[in-house]
Amino acid sequence: MAGMSSRTAPKVAVLMGGLSVEREVSLSSGRQCAAALREAGYEVTEIDARGDLPARLSDISPDIAFNALHGRWGEDGCVQGLLEWLRIPYTHSGVLASALAMDKARAKAAFESAGLPVVSHLLVPAADVARAHALPPPYVVKPNNEGSSVGVYLVHAAADAPPALGPEMPDQVMVEAFAPGRELTVSVLGDRALTVTDIVTDGWYDYSAKYTPGGSRHVVPADIPGPVFDACMDMALAAHRALGCRGLSRADFRWDAARGLDGLVLLEVNTQPGMTPTSLSPEQAAQCGIGFADLCRWILEDASCDR
Repeated sequence: MAGMSSRTAPKVAVLMGGLSVEREVSLSSGRQCAAALREAGYEVTEIDARGDLPARLSDISPDIAFNALHGRWGEDGCVQGLLEWLRIPYTHSGVLASALAMDKARAKAAFESAGLPVVSHLLVPAADVARAHALPPPYVVKPNNEGSSVGVYLVHAAADAPPALGPEMPDQVMVEAFAPGRELTVSVLGDRALTVTDIVTDGWYDYSAKYTPGGSRHVVPADIPGPVFDACMDMALAAHRALGCRGLSRADFRWDAARGLDGLVLLEVNTQPGMTPTSLSPEQAAQCGIGFADLCRWILEDASCDR
């Protein structure tokens, strides 16, 4: 870990909470990771990342920052830039990869350049989306730079009118053609794709389904044809590399079984996957024989600065 001192028990600052709409998820992730790292013998300080974060980091002077933040400011390159400035090694992806992954339009451009399949999409002013259909229904409207299915609107094929967007939506939004089929996901740890999970829900895989116990069922490893399973694994690793990610990431897919391999599309890459009791990446790691404490330790030992 570049820049880390030689102390026996490294001092770790777990960054959690923060200012984004994913604050509660981040608090859950951070607490889980902090507890695991303490059990592993690290000296851990939990920090709710707010406006005084630079001063708190300077006061604590940690050897490493474990970034358990989700959403804007914590996952989009902002806190990564701060940690670079302070020369504190940190977990997960660096400034550029984090910024690219959070910006859905730019991430899709990187995926297309790497030959990865993505759905048709547009960046559209929110006011225009509310006035008329931006794409033929069915389609999805979402913020261009949020995660965890925050602010996602599904416009059904039979919809007569465009969606009435809530005040939480930004001035410009991403509109994507709806990709039918099953929700698949693959975590990448370093240079290794772990496995494929099939996420089964009764309806839309929204925020509640993701984070409410029982809101979804995870079939891991996914019971899908071998060629599709292998394609998911290969595409997840290729997407991780296309964005320049490091550490842990997770790629999300939709697969239309009726179209075979042609029905597989990459939706997005999450550079700060959830580490809550219902999260997918720890579950996939466990399937590969990597317990939660070992996963947290691996992520921590992979910490570095970009420069």
